[in-house]
Amino acid sequence: MGSKNKLKRFRENETFHNVVQPTRAALETGDFPLKGTWNATFFKNDNPLVLELGCGKGEYTVGLAKKYPNKNFIGIDIKGARFWRGAKTAIEEQLPNVAFLRTQIELIEYAFAQNEVDEIWITFPDPQIKYKRTKHRMTNEAFLKRYKSILKPEGVVNLKTDSEFMHGYTLGVLHAAGHEVLYANHDVYRLGGSPEEVVDIQTFYEKQYLELEKPITYIRFKIKAD
Repeated sequence: MGSKNKLKRFRENETFHNVVQPTRAALETGDFPLKGTWNATFFKNDNPLVLELGCGKGEYTVGLAKKYPNKNFIGIDIKGARFWRGAKTAIEEQLPNVAFLRTQIELIEYAFAQNEVDEIWITFPDPQIKYKRTKHRMTNEAFLKRYKSILKPEGVVNLKTDSEFMHGYTLGVLHAAGHEVLYANHDVYRLGGSPEEVVDIQTFYEKQYLELEKPITYIRFKIKAD
């Protein structure tokens, strides 16, 4: 994507009512008014709140929102030029239960309050295979603590990935720490049995992985209480 196109998308994002772009300073200083009030202030209902972390183009956020109109969905990514597509689609299709938040995933505790979130989706994250990159893996213990701090006690996390490494690593982390694995499948399309939303919604990149016959894996889990 050319820089001209990116700038155009950034400018357009600023006009979208479903895009929220706080500064890092506003989040870290606690000066972010939507923290703890997303449903009351933004969505104006008390439906379950679901996040997609690292949402990319926002295909999963939008797909889930269409499938579950009685839930609220927020796609989160630092790359606004990417989720511009999802935000624009949600406006064009008049989906009132969709928002996009531009921020780093590591700042998630500053954007949401304790017990505010019902469910988290992590879709096709970078597995960060190199050892030096382990701190960026989105299912390491540090990230799980962040998720736990905003999830309701019964809240769940979903991981869908084409990386067998990430699938195995995550299962290892979960079992070692005593978290509850509710469901795991290392090839959702060939083995069957996964929830509808796992196989019914496919991202652009997922379709490419399937053409290459890469297995798509899925884990649904709960983070244990302290």
